[in-house]
Amino acid sequence: MRFTRPPATPASRAVEERRSEPLLNRSPLLFGYLITLGAVGAVLTGLMLYGLRSIIFSVFLAAFATVGLDPLIRWFQRRGMKRGWAIVTVSLLLIGVIVTIVWVVLPLVIEQIQSLAVSIPKQISALKAQGWFDPANETSNGTLSAVLNWIAQEVQDPQLWASIGSGLVGFGLSVVNGLTTGFFIAILTLYFIASYDTTKASLYRLVARSHRDSFTKYTERILQNFGKYLSGMVVLAFFNAVYSTILLLVTGVPGAFLIGIAAFFITLIPLIGTVLTTAVMTVLALIHSPVSAVVVLIFMLVYMQVEAYILTPKVMGKAVQVPGSVVLISALAGSTLFGLPGALVAIPISAGIILIIKEIVMPRKELR
Repeated sequence: MRFTRPPATPASRAVEERRSEPLLNRSPLLFGYLITLGAVGAVLTGLMLYGLRSIIFSVFLAAFATVGLDPLIRWFQRRGMKRGWAIVTVSLLLIGVIVTIVWVVLPLVIEQIQSLAVSIPKQISALKAQGWFDPANETSNGTLSAVLNWIAQEVQDPQLWASIGSGLVGFGLSVVNGLTTGFFIAILTLYFIASYDTTKASLYRLVARSHRDSFTKYTERILQNFGKYLSGMVVLAFFNAVYSTILLLVTGVPGAFLIGIAAFFITLIPLIGTVLTTAVMTVLALIHSPVSAVVVLIFMLVYMQVEAYILTPKVMGKAVQVPGSVVLISALAGSTLFGLPGALVAIPISAGIILIIKEIVMPRKELR
């Protein structure tokens, strides 16, 4: 027996028409209440996220570190090691780096900061006493003397070293806060490394089954290239830091180890990182000795060419290359928001966006 819908009466048609009208026409008061409630919820959400900004940023850094360490895990796997043991090996290496930083690097950095705060003003006074300084200062209309006086004053200001430490570590205004945050990031990175594949598989299941295979394929390619980019930048920064430290030690410039550590973080920013470290190293070498400054400048210019034409193609391989204009814009935007760590994070994000455009957007455009 088939049931047929009774014919609509005028009253029922009026109710249906009333329901089909926009909420603004049916109940302006309810519409305004919902809009206000949504706006209040958005404001509260924004305030909550702003209050958790340091934790969110730490999670991002840990995620970036995990993606950057994944190529090292795969390298151990290609050497015949099972993934579980490869993860354990990388985790032990990471713990070793943390212990080295706490017990060796940090005390040495504090010692060199104290040494530079005392030695740089003395070296500037000795530099001004040399015969060539007065003619050079007159040629620059007193600019050279003003710059050196500013450096001598700033290097003795504790706030300068506090801000430098905060920029290098990325969070907090004190060493304790920086170490606490660094420890949190390290522990979170270890957890992410151990659960990397499981986490990815769980996230892939959130995608509709009809699109899951293609989404997984593209995401894996993007993550692999992304990891190669991050690990490649770390390797290049390590080469730069070691080379800079050795060069400063050979030329006798004080604070070589501290400058090398700073060079490692700064040169994680491609294109402009090496230029910045070269300028800083040359100025510090000039304070020590004009001959040292010339030697440092020449050898750093040589290294920049070697890095650009030999090291970068070898290390980066097929990893995505970020255009220079994108590097500058990303570094400026990231540093404005979060300082040096923001610049370091912004550039990999830009690389990821470029990968998405190359791997997904452009191929789909070609099919239309």
